[in-house]
Amino acid sequence: MEDYFSLHLEDDQIRAISSIGLAHLGDAVYELLVRSYLCACGRATGKGLHRAAVELVRAPAQAERGDKILPLLTDEETAVYKRGRNAHVNTIPHSASRADYLKATALECLFGYLYLRGQRDRINYLFAVMMKEDGHAA
Repeated sequence: MEDYFSLHLEDDQIRAISSIGLAHLGDAVYELLVRSYLCACGRATGKGLHRAAVELVRAPAQAERGDKILPLLTDEETAVYKRGRNAHVNTIPHSASRADYLKATALECLFGYLYLRGQRDRINYLFAVMMKEDGHAA
């Protein structure tokens, strides 16, 4: 049986996934990180937990965090990030500018890519940097 919690695909398989597909997966990875982070920080109360999560996962916040880690990315990671940023998106939420939404898509694409490569340590490092740079204790 396939272990979808610890999925690891070969590079050719990952390259065959569209940037939107990687971002779709990366969105879930990022959301899980944020929710885990908030619960671990003791913010596990109903309404407050939801508000804090929404604040951290909205496109402008993701765009800002993506900008902060961009200088830390390897050449390969930067290429994946740019691939996500250049994705053809059809719908942009009213709460985000097109530029922020594309940067958020880029960040999600990167997280989806790293997840499929099995690079959990790298994901954790980048997430911790994003949260520390933001004044949060990760």
